[in-house]
Amino acid sequence: MTQEIIDAVKEAKELAKPRNFTQSIDVIINIKDLDVRKPDNRFSEELALPNGRGKPITIGVIADGELAVSAKNAGIDLVISKEDLEELGKNRKQAKKLAGSVDFFIAQADMMALVGRFLGPVLGPRNKMPKPVPASAKVEPLLERLQSTIKVGVKQQPSIQILVGTQDMDDEKLAENIEAVLAILDRNLEKGRNQIKSMYIKATMGSVVRVI
Repeated sequence: MTQEIIDAVKEAKELAKPRNFTQSIDVIINIKDLDVRKPDNRFSEELALPNGRGKPITIGVIADGELAVSAKNAGIDLVISKEDLEELGKNRKQAKKLAGSVDFFIAQADMMALVGRFLGPVLGPRNKMPKPVPASAKVEPLLERLQSTIKVGVKQQPSIQILVGTQDMDDEKLAENIEAVLAILDRNLEKGRNQIKSMYIKATMGSVVRVI
C-alpha cells in the first residue's frame, strides 16, 4: 500500500491552501465490523513515529525534588509541584486550560495518587493521564521519545484521526509514519488493516484525499 499512501500524501500537500504556518498532515481511518460498545474492542497505544511528528510538543512534568530539577535542566517549561497540584484541584477552569495546552504529562510515581485526586477528572476524559516514572528517572530520553509520540486508539467511535507529521516532511517519511499507524491496527484488530472501511489523508487547511 506504500505507493498509494505516498501518492495520496503528495496530493494532500498540493491541495493544502497556503498559510503562514507549517500545516499538519493527518490520517483519518474509518473501521468496519467493530462494535466499540464492547470494551474488548477498544484500544489505545502510544506510538513513537519512526520519522517524528515534524513539530515540537508541549510536555508537563509533575514532580518534586530531584526529578523536578532534572526536568527544568532539560528545558521543560512546565514543572508542576505538589502545591501546584493542590491549587489546580481547587481551580477546575485553570486545570482544564492546562489539560488543553499540554500534549503529554509525566509524573513522579509516588505523586500519581495526588494526580488522580486533583487532575484525574480533567485529564482522564482527555486521555492525558501522566506516564508514571521513578523519582530517579533520567528525563532526557523520556522527553526525546515523547517528542515523536502520538496516541493511536479507538474509544467511542470506530474511527481514528491523528497527526502523522507536517507538510514540510518528505512524502516517503510521512508514508512510513502512516505505515507505523497501520501496524498498530494489525496488532489490535481481528482482521488487521483488512478492517479499514476507508482511509484519507489531509493537511490542516486542505481537502481530504482518499487512499482506500
